Amino acid sequence: MTNNTTRFFAASDQSLLVYLGERVSLETHERVAKLLHLLEAEPIRGVCNLHPAYCSVLVKFDPLKLEHVRLEAILRSCLERLPQLSLPEPREVEIPVCYGGKFGEDLEAVAESLGISAERVIALHTSVTYRVYFLGFVPGFAYLGELPADLAVARLPAPRRSVPAGSVGIAGNQTAVYPFATPGGWRLIGCTPMAMFRPEREQMSAVSLGDRVRFVAISQERFAELATR
Repeated sequence: MTNNTTRFFAASDQSLLVYLGERVSLETHERVAKLLHLLEAEPIRGVCNLHPAYCSVLVKFDPLKLEHVRLEAILRSCLERLPQLSLPEPREVEIPVCYGGKFGEDLEAVAESLGISAERVIALHTSVTYRVYFLGFVPGFAYLGELPADLAVARLPAPRRSVPAGSVGIAGNQTAVYPFATPGGWRLIGCTPMAMFRPEREQMSAVSLGDRVRFVAISQERFAELATR
């Protein structure tokens, strides 16, 4: 249902941004996920794309078929139904990671800045089951939260020109895996041999919004073995 945290904003002449909360939280995430599932199950004529984020859903539409006022009215009726909806059972996904050294060049610096050992950084990073809040930046890049508070670090002062595919990074209270070689400013603590995005797969991204993710530490030998599969 709508509440005092629900806001609508005309983001362009063909998009409407729906804010479902004021801060990142599981409650807000579940409202985002429920609205997304409802709109996917019961498409609105004229809506072209849906773009979920931490606290919002951007709804893009054909201005020849819809207008902002009409779309907002439809979405408000959808929001009234959210309390009665149930989300699908989340998938549990394990991501193997080789930490430190050439696989995670920032691990030692992160540990030093936090005043803990590299082994403690790894233990903390693998101790949590993360929620996939949304995918963005590049295809298959999943924003995962929340990182243990003891691992909170700022992004790099300047982003790297190229981060290797599979790199596992942390920034603020988030963690993520870079699916492609791309510029990036997160602190790199490890790397996975797991392909996070493959366009030839039926489900192209290895994880989806709402999935639960755990990182599992592996050896360099195991990394090499999995990388050949």
